[in-house]
Amino acid sequence: MISIIIPAHNEFKNLQRLFNTTCILEQEQLLEIIVAVSPNTTDNTETLSSIAKVKLLRCKKNGRAAQMNEASNVAKGEILVFLHADVVPPNGFVNDIQQSLEHFFDAGFFSYRFDKENWLLRLNSSFTAKDGYFTGGGDQCLFIKKDVFYQIGTFNEEQALMEDFEFFGRMKKQKIPYTIVKNDLVVSARKYECNSYLRVNLVNLLLVTLFKLGYSGDKLKVLHNKLIRTPYND
Repeated sequence: MISIIIPAHNEFKNLQRLFNTTCILEQEQLLEIIVAVSPNTTDNTETLSSIAKVKLLRCKKNGRAAQMNEASNVAKGEILVFLHADVVPPNGFVNDIQQSLEHFFDAGFFSYRFDKENWLLRLNSSFTAKDGYFTGGGDQCLFIKKDVFYQIGTFNEEQALMEDFEFFGRMKKQKIPYTIVKNDLVVSARKYECNSYLRVNLVNLLLVTLFKLGYSGDKLKVLHNKLIRTPYND
């Protein structure tokens, strides 16, 4: 059975869209969706707890890594799925996860496209169907067997930014077999709308490169916040 974990900070509108426009809640294999809410959330997210299969967890610590770890500790499923609040799963999402893990993979990711039509964004999303330099980002929705997640060591809560890439690095070191499912998630283009295409891509390249060179999560987060506008997270 599957537990979907969604870290959230003031994401009520995106979560409402997710639960209203997809059929994931109707999937028999889905045991629960845990919305791991930051302690500083101030919107109406907690009203969504009335939806069947949706559980609200008010987390003790801020930060995606801490929130996802806390939710993992109470998750009942044997399969954990880490989904961002502004990402919409495709048809067949739950079935794709189950089939992947039944075919000798212990983990996986999805390809994705953006919710805005733009040839530059299409170019970006085309790379997500291939294993490469940017594989492992949170928008690709990591799914993993729960026992393997704990074997690897869960998310590093000291990694203030790029906790997903740090975890993926440990996955590769331990030679965890994974796949990329070519059934596109739909990812919000809001970061590009609040900045520019060139700015976002240059900053992403810079941050990933600095991360691979060993820069700390705190330094990366400070740099990200200086270079990228994110009014939607206020």
